[in-house]
This record gives sequence, C-alpha cells and structure tokens, in this order.
Amino acid sequence: MEIKSKSQIKREMQALQKLGERLVNLPVEQMNRLELPSELHDAVLFARTIKSRTARRREIKHIGVLLREIDIDPIVTDLDDTTRMHRRATEAFHQIETWRDRLLEGDNALLEDIFLRFPDVDRQRLTQLVRNARTEKNTGASPKSARVLFRYLKKLAEYP
Repeated sequence: MEIKSKSQIKREMQALQKLGERLVNLPVEQMNRLELPSELHDAVLFARTIKSRTARRREIKHIGVLLREIDIDPIVTDLDDTTRMHRRATEAFHQIETWRDRLLEGDNALLEDIFLRFPDVDRQRLTQLVRNARTEKNTGASPKSARVLFRYLKKLAEYP
C-alpha cells in the first residue's frame, strides 16, 4: 500500500473539489447526461441553488468528499468530451460568422470555395442570399438577409 504525504492528500482533495465545481457549473441538461450516483447528483443540484459563497464552498467540499468514494474516471472523461464538443461547436459557429462577414465584404473567392467544398449547394439560392445581404448592408437596412444567409451557411456546414 502506497503511503501518501499529507500534502499529496490535500492536493488530491483540491482536485476533487475542482471537479465538483465543474459539475456544479455545468448546465443541468449536460449534468443529467452524466451517470452520477444519486447522492452526488442531489448534492450538485443542491449546490447550484446556494447563494451564499461560504455555504456554496462548503457544499463543494462535501461534493469532493463524495467524489473520493467513487471512480471519477468516467465522469472526467464525459466532462472532457462535453467540453471538447462545446469547443468544436463554438469554433464552427465562429467559422460560419467569418464566412458570412467575408461574403458581405465582397469575397467572391470564398463563394467559389463554398461551391467546391459543398457540391450539393444550391448555387442560385446562395448567390441570391449574398446579393440581398450585401444590398441590405450597403443601404443600412435591417440585416434580415444576413441572418438568413447565416442560417443557410450553418445548415450547409452541418450537413456536408
């Protein structure tokens, strides 16, 4: 049996508390997807309702103790996967925003790249959306067509 120093035990407990804090800060629907023991699940939900900083910190310490009693590897893996998926979705969203902005600025080379990248794209529809959005931008009108263009590009990117 490995003998741990007092400092090592403290570092491990702090790591578990940070994991507990990540669980508390997760959106409820993501937390519900994790397979948490019922006592831990209830403690995380309760910690979310606490307004007092001190009481919340105390509850997170309690969550750390509960985490010490279970195998945390599946929880950490699921959290990392969720974070990775969220990051990819955010990057894709920003990419589509960039495409829209470049198309509005008149980047026709990007339009050709999109036609090559997505061969099933309705060329006429996309060209019309870009034209309408550019017209709105130049006249200072409401960016309705720019929003429609964004949704169209988003749909294209989701289903290549």
